[in-house]
Amino acid sequence: MNGFEKRAAAIKEKIIRNTIELLKTSSPNKIRIGDIAKSANVSQVTIYNYFGSKEELLEEAIRDYLDKSIARYLEYMDGDYTIKEKINKLIQHEYESYNSLSFDSLQQIFIEEDKLALFMEKEYREKVLPPLLQLIEDGKKSGEISGKISSEVFLLYLNMLIKQYKELVDAAKMSKNEDIIESLIHIFFYGVFGKE
Repeated sequence: MNGFEKRAAAIKEKIIRNTIELLKTSSPNKIRIGDIAKSANVSQVTIYNYFGSKEELLEEAIRDYLDKSIARYLEYMDGDYTIKEKINKLIQHEYESYNSLSFDSLQQIFIEEDKLALFMEKEYREKVLPPLLQLIEDGKKSGEISGKISSEVFLLYLNMLIKQYKELVDAAKMSKNEDIIESLIHIFFYGVFGKE
């Protein structure tokens, strides 16, 4: 990569990074190219030259965000952790992801952009799901996950928790009780009456 290409890549990365930052506080339809240009300290023309339109910029920014998020997920799923530590990291990852980029923003983009929804579904099927299924099987073999629980039920339960994350995180913020997430993780592993 020559000097010009490096500068172009750095400018593009800065625009994407600033777009994600704006998405943390505003819905996609309220963000204007002018807002992004001001935040990234570039001209609107520069943004159009690199991305063509606001929609293409949003799509590329979300793809970049999802790629980085999946890379972090794969890193700890491949890491030398116990089953419990991996599941704990998965739940914490969802919590951090929700806090860094609003679920409502992502949902709005996915509804408006079929391509992005299909991309996310493909990434989940090909990159996220296989290590998760392997984790469940490894957990059953080691006795860390009950053999009575099928992979399908485990995923259903985990997805149920993840889909309710918005309400859970909002409840934690409103109560100002930082232990809510830890308590939910405890219930996930041990149930209401379970013991460690």
